[in-house]
Amino acid sequence: MWRSAKKENYKMSNRIEKINSLLEHEISKIILHDFAFSPEILVTLTRVDTSANLIEAKVYISVFPDEKADPILRALQKSVYDVQYKINRTLRQRPIPKIRFVKETAISKAGKVEELLAKVKDDIKD
Repeated sequence: MWRSAKKENYKMSNRIEKINSLLEHEISKIILHDFAFSPEILVTLTRVDTSANLIEAKVYISVFPDEKADPILRALQKSVYDVQYKINRTLRQRPIPKIRFVKETAISKAGKVEELLAKVKDDIKD
């Protein structure tokens, strides 16, 4: 019985990984084609996390420069129903998770750490 449950968990996590990958691919295509962001703003879909019950998918968005992140996320969230509709039409899978755009914080934290390390390195040289 334990092996069966373990095998089921593996199948489920593998399925969720595939769904995450598929959603990431489709949503990134939609963002690329349907949204016109300013040329000096870089918008990146970093990852998708789908809940185990396939009800919700958090789509993590990174924006450079960081101070433009809130207006970009508001614009994406405002158009989430259009994005959801296009995904529902494209994918032949049920259920399709409800999409929620979230600001990616890990990348900005990593950038700050790199800046601090560069500053320390410069201080050591002086």
